[in-house]
Amino acid sequence: MLDARVVKRRRSFTVDVALRAERGASVALFGPSGAGKSTVLACIAGFEAPDAGHVRLGDRALFPPNVRLDRRGVGYLRQDAGLFPHLTVAANVTFGLDGRRAADAAWVEELRERLQLTDVWRASAARVSGGQERRAALARTLARKPSLVLLDEPFAALDRDIVRDLIANLTEWRERIGFTIVAVDHDADALAHLCTQVVAIERGTVVQSGTWPELRERTASNSLARLLAQL
Repeated sequence: MLDARVVKRRRSFTVDVALRAERGASVALFGPSGAGKSTVLACIAGFEAPDAGHVRLGDRALFPPNVRLDRRGVGYLRQDAGLFPHLTVAANVTFGLDGRRAADAAWVEELRERLQLTDVWRASAARVSGGQERRAALARTLARKPSLVLLDEPFAALDRDIVRDLIANLTEWRERIGFTIVAVDHDADALAHLCTQVVAIERGTVVQSGTWPELRERTASNSLARLLAQL
């Protein structure tokens, strides 16, 4: 479903990462801070343009050329939640949706309840806590039921109980709706529970890929071994 090669020049090294994921897969981009993981997500989402490579989703080419964000069919949760502060949480989540469709309304209601947004649904986005802001941004990411969901630090500012519920919800929705997840997070344990496959990156290069047990059995570097020790 997703076939991408992202080449993006950075100051100290060039990111060059190839990534493939079937429909309904859950893939973690794993590695030390600054390895280029967020750059890969931003380029697949269309927030940044790769310097070279390709991004294909099914039979659609998203790059090259760089297809407009609203035409990519991709949900992207950035590290910066990016809510509109002058709108309510509800208006942020439903921004751009046709609220007259019953299917949309039922799905948004499910997101509201299961992401624990009921108490702040009519509140200004500027007045919610960091954890509520993060959950509202995730609801907005999922509201259109995209075929590809890119998650950059989805568990930031969330306590352990909420993270556990969120992983369960995302797993159920992925299996029921059939979207593909590609995720990055500093919480290696949470990432391992969310994603069954892993692509390990160091300095912009894929050094290992497979399942989590395969990475633990034969780890490519000491830095990855230290990260895997969190599991």
